[in-house]
Amino acid sequence: MPTARSSPSRSAVLQAPARTGSRTTWSPIVALATGIAVLVSSEFLPASVLPAMAADLGISEGRAGLAVAATAAAGAVTAPSIAALLPRMDRRTVLVGLLVAATVANLAVSVAPGFAVLLLGRLVLGVAIAGYWSFALGAGTHAVPGRDSVISTSLALGITLATIAGVPLASLLGDAVGWRTVFGIAAGLGAVAAIGVAAALPPVPPHPAAGLTMLRQAIGSRLLMTGVLGVVLVAFGNFAAYPFIRLAIEEIDRRATVWLLLAWGVGGLAGNLAAGRFAGRLRVVVSVAPVLLGTGLLVTTTAPSLPVLAVGVVLWGVAFNMVPVATQLWVTRVEPERAESALSLQVTAFQVAITLGSASGGALLDGHGLRTAFVVGAAFALASGALFSALRVPRG
Repeated sequence: MPTARSSPSRSAVLQAPARTGSRTTWSPIVALATGIAVLVSSEFLPASVLPAMAADLGISEGRAGLAVAATAAAGAVTAPSIAALLPRMDRRTVLVGLLVAATVANLAVSVAPGFAVLLLGRLVLGVAIAGYWSFALGAGTHAVPGRDSVISTSLALGITLATIAGVPLASLLGDAVGWRTVFGIAAGLGAVAAIGVAAALPPVPPHPAAGLTMLRQAIGSRLLMTGVLGVVLVAFGNFAAYPFIRLAIEEIDRRATVWLLLAWGVGGLAGNLAAGRFAGRLRVVVSVAPVLLGTGLLVTTTAPSLPVLAVGVVLWGVAFNMVPVATQLWVTRVEPERAESALSLQVTAFQVAITLGSASGGALLDGHGLRTAFVVGAAFALASGALFSALRVPRG
């Protein structure tokens, strides 16, 4: 996703891309985007196979939703701390190690004899995802200088394409060959991604200012931290409902599950592109996206028919996938000199919100029903839109 750094980095965006001979060096970009695609697909696999996974493990569907929350909880702790814990380690080594950890985590889930082992695997996956997010953009800009925006967009598209293909495909495969096989396939893809990053990425030295001082300075920015609260609200709203998207679809038409999950992902691609296209009006984008998300959730949960449900699902996909791009642009514009820490706090906000949203949504589902979880999620999203609309956006 797009970012901003110090003033020299801003000028570098206007320079020519790194080239080998007369050709742009694309292999590091492709390898990094593939890695994030595999990780994000793995993060949301439980939403694709939730009913079968819950039945096999002998737990409620609400409790099974904690498989998403556990991943996010680990990520929330990891994102702001990993740079401080590994201030001098080569970032290529860290990225490869995180992909290997994700591979082991998915293998553990695929053979889990019970819920405890599954949760442990998901915790390890959360560490891998948050750490990868913290370093991928910086590693990419080191490998391919002057192409910050291309690398950011490629990472965002990797996420979206994972959503478009991974979530519905996992649902289809889960029905055909079982949810455990789906996680086994994810483990294999993680190993391939690790090999790709190791082969394509050069050694990446850490940022000289990385560490606790930069993080403390970023946390001291009231404007940044208010925006981080806005991220928590909108992501909480989404993830109070997202682990149960399949349940919402099946209430209307079980046969439409795969193509509506695909429609959500296609809407997400449109949302990512729209957020980048209208980034010049960042205050509008970062304020409107949560409002559209809240609207999409309400339409989805109150839909009386399949066509109306389809509108709600697509709007939901468009709106939520605008949020990561828009909020990343927002935090880096607020703190261009401390972009690494600002981005780590954005990742933390997402992971905290996924943890709380998934757990709260599961409790609401078990205690009050699916519609309550969606309505609560919509309320949080709308509150985020109101908050962002009240905040200024520094000029980029």
